Amino acid sequence: MGENNFNIYSNENPTKNDINVVFSPETNATSYSYTVYKNDHVYLTNNVTGNNSVNINLKDTGTYKIVVQVNINNEIKTIQSGLYYIDKKAPVLNTLEDKVEIKKGEDYQFKVTATDNFDGNITSKVTSNITSLNFDEIGHKELIYKVSDEAGNVTTKTVDVNIVAGTQTLLLVQIILILLLLFALSIFLRFKKTLNLEKRIEPYALSPKYGKRLVLMDYFVSWYQKVNRKISNILSKSVFASKYAKKLDKYVVVTENHKSGLEIMALKVITALLLVIVAFITNVIQMQFMPLYEIGIPLLVGFFIPDIVYFFKYKIYHRALENDLLTAIIIMNNAFKSGRNITQAIEIVGSELDGLIAKEFKKMSLELSYGLDIDVIFKRFAKRVDIEEVNYLTASLTVLNKTGGDIIEVFSAIEKTMFNKKKLRLELASLTGSSRIIVYVLLGIPFFFVLVITLLNPSYFLPFVTTDLGLVLLGIMIVYYILFIIVVRKIMKVVI
Repeated sequence: MGENNFNIYSNENPTKNDINVVFSPETNATSYSYTVYKNDHVYLTNNVTGNNSVNINLKDTGTYKIVVQVNINNEIKTIQSGLYYIDKKAPVLNTLEDKVEIKKGEDYQFKVTATDNFDGNITSKVTSNITSLNFDEIGHKELIYKVSDEAGNVTTKTVDVNIVAGTQTLLLVQIILILLLLFALSIFLRFKKTLNLEKRIEPYALSPKYGKRLVLMDYFVSWYQKVNRKISNILSKSVFASKYAKKLDKYVVVTENHKSGLEIMALKVITALLLVIVAFITNVIQMQFMPLYEIGIPLLVGFFIPDIVYFFKYKIYHRALENDLLTAIIIMNNAFKSGRNITQAIEIVGSELDGLIAKEFKKMSLELSYGLDIDVIFKRFAKRVDIEEVNYLTASLTVLNKTGGDIIEVFSAIEKTMFNKKKLRLELASLTGSSRIIVYVLLGIPFFFVLVITLLNPSYFLPFVTTDLGLVLLGIMIVYYILFIIVVRKIMKVVI
């Protein structure tokens, strides 16, 4: 006659695995019932007819006990198991901060505690990689804590430790910066004094030392041009930089100090470096060193600032040329009607008009005096200004030079086409004016809303830059805003 038994009566140590308990009643048992208690509360009750074995699966975190009542010859016999400990809950690690900033050489005490639902306080079991970190080296370190309970559940937590320069180092850097600024100021005052003295002596000199007296800004411009040329020579050795500089060649017409795209690219490099220096000095004044990963922001901003400036300058330049081109065509056509040739017509436009278009026509007149052909100078003009009408004009003059024809009729047709096109553009601008205003308002509302809310509650938007979820949402909003601008520009753009 078999005995009532459990295959596992208890587990002395907590486990994170499921426990399968098999109960086997005596062979003469007619029926039995079992009750599973979890944390001293009834968890499961079941009745079994006959003397078949039963599998009782325990899988949730808790303390279990099984009580079985077996019916043997109408007598009830009670069998109790021991305790089963299941612990699938990881311990809790608590640190004072997730991010810590420590000055180099400072003795900082890291505090950490660990608790477990079964084992209680297990702070003594916490391990870390603190011995492998070099706290005498400036920069970000990852301090990793790790703890495991008796059941084998593991918890890790990372603390971002930022090692910054100590006060003495910062004071030394500040002193050096102040000395450099005082040195630069002394040179400036000495230079200014020299210029003032030269200005006073110059009227009494028989032959001035310099044919043209230079002001202080001229020296700075001369120094900048030397630096720019050196950087341009270095960049010219790079294939990538040379290809990139070709895209900047079109901006040469709107700058006086740069003669090629490479020089404009050198300006971008200089601007980026200057912004990094300004950011570094600002951080030193605030008694902190700028981390290496933050250098990328002023570098990118400084590198693309000249692009933004020259983009808008080029748009203004291009628009001014387009507005004055029709007037130039009308003057040339009237000159042809009065019997003048094309060389004289170009000279008349350069002398009668002012502004950018006059400058371009004077350049064309100069090129004619050097012996260049008409079609060549107009091709060079079309390449400089990049205007569609000038391309038509260049093609027409090339055909006229090769095949002959009535130049007055050709220019009259071009004049009429440009007049109608300009009229159509003005009508289009008038019809879409209200829509464009609405678009500009919609584009500006987010910034106005952020400004007003920030003035009322400065900490309202801080979660966007201080939490991981906020940074993700901020990135999504920026991408959505950029896509909105692109789509609206595509919709509003009308090619005439």
